[in-house]
Amino acid sequence: MLTKEALEQTVTEKLTGTDYYLIDVSFQSDTIIIVEIDSQKDIDIDFCVELSNYIKSAFGEEMDKYDLEVGSVGLTTPFKTLFQYKKNIGNEVEVLTKDGRKLTGTLTEATEDYFSITMEKKIRREGEKRKTLTTETESFDYQSIKYTKYLIKFK
Repeated sequence: MLTKEALEQTVTEKLTGTDYYLIDVSFQSDTIIIVEIDSQKDIDIDFCVELSNYIKSAFGEEMDKYDLEVGSVGLTTPFKTLFQYKKNIGNEVEVLTKDGRKLTGTLTEATEDYFSITMEKKIRREGEKRKTLTTETESFDYQSIKYTKYLIKFK
């Protein structure tokens, strides 16, 4: 039987030594398998085809009953791996915490245990009439958030 773990191992073997990283393997339904990859540079469609053919040849007839989709993660898809967090350091992100706070800021740090964003806020300080723009950094452990995703802004 075809398993997620077996697919992940096969894809990881193929990606070793390349600029590509496995983000996720998922079974969309009983007949659709989706493999998402990412890279520091653009994802090459020819490489996606090559990876698809590699997976099909590795599993042979077992793949005949599945539709296989290999591609890059979407631009606004929530981050799933540490690679995606590190790749987006310096970019503006949106974070939704499990306690319902939605924050936007610049991703400044990402480690195995936590990540940090820097946000600009207007705060009225004691004795002042006007709010002052201040910068604040907040750190999150990965278990305390629902999602983090790249924020697209049009100027």
